[in-house]
Amino acid sequence: MTIDTRYIGRKCERAVITAYQELKDMGQDDMQAFTACTTLYRIYHPESSLPEARLLVSEWIDHHLVKRSHGHTRGCNC
Repeated sequence: MTIDTRYIGRKCERAVITAYQELKDMGQDDMQAFTACTTLYRIYHPESSLPEARLLVSEWIDHHLVKRSHGHTRGCNC
């Protein structure tokens, strides 16, 4: 499942995808990994609401890990 994240420009997005991959590789189920990554996103962006964080994290996981796309995604400017 591991992908190369060097092409991901946003620090928070790269951290979220890397953390999700590592948690899944260690045997965490999808929901536990997703919840941890939503928390990680909110550490980078405490101004973000929980629903917004969940939406972005789910979009990023779908984009990078499910669809294996390399294009731009919606999100912040960090």
